[in-house]
Amino acid sequence: MMLNGLREQVLEANLELVRRGLVLYTFGNASGIDRESGLVAIKPSGVPYEEMKPEHMVITDLNGKIVEGSLKPSSDLATHLLLYREFSAIGAVVHTHSEFATAWAQAGRSIPAYGTTHADYFYGPVPVTEELTAEDINGDYVHNTGLAIVRRFRDLDPLAVPGVLVAGHAPFCWGRTPHDAAHNAVVLEAVARMAYYTTTLNPECRGVSQALLDRHYFRKHGPAATYGQKN
Repeated sequence: MMLNGLREQVLEANLELVRRGLVLYTFGNASGIDRESGLVAIKPSGVPYEEMKPEHMVITDLNGKIVEGSLKPSSDLATHLLLYREFSAIGAVVHTHSEFATAWAQAGRSIPAYGTTHADYFYGPVPVTEELTAEDINGDYVHNTGLAIVRRFRDLDPLAVPGVLVAGHAPFCWGRTPHDAAHNAVVLEAVARMAYYTTTLNPECRGVSQALLDRHYFRKHGPAATYGQKN
C-alpha cells in the first residue's frame, strides 16, 4: 500500500475535525500531499468517520486519477487538487462546515482581525471569495470553487493567511502538514465565534492595530519567532 504514513496523517486530521466538533455526520474532508511523488491522500466520499481506517483514504494524482483505493474520493477533490497545484508551499487541505466560520461565509463577510488570538494565526482578515456565477455553479463547480479561492489569494500569502471563506459555502484551511491544516481549521472556528460575539457587542470595533497584529503574528511565525521551545 502506497504512502501509508500520509494515509495515517490524513485520517488523523479528519478525526480531529470530529473530536473538535467541526463536522456533522459525513460533512467535511481533509487531504494531504506527498510533494515528492505528487500523490494526494484524501477522505473517501460519504463514509462515516467512525468507520474510517487508513486504508480507506483514496490516493490520487494531481489530475484526479485514482492511483490506489477502491472507494470514491471526496466530492471536493478538485478544489483540493487545484489548491495543491497553485499553492506550492502547502502540504494539506481541510474543508469543514463549522458553524461560525460557515455563518461568516454565508453572510459573505471576511473575518476582521479583532484581537490577538486571530493575529497569532492569521496575518490580517480571513478573506471571503467572490460569489460564484450561475455559469460557475452549473459548470465544473468544484474546480471553479478552487479558482475563486486562488483569485482571492492573488495578492495574499497562503501560509500567512492559512484559510478562506467561500461565499455562500463554507471555510477551507490548509497548512504544511495534515495536522497543521486541521489545527488551523479548529482555530478558524474559534476565531469566527469570537469575531461574531465581538461585532455583536461592539459593531464599531475596528480591530487590532498593525503594531499588535505584527507583534502577535511574528512571535509565532518567521525566522524571528520566539514562541515555544527551540528544537
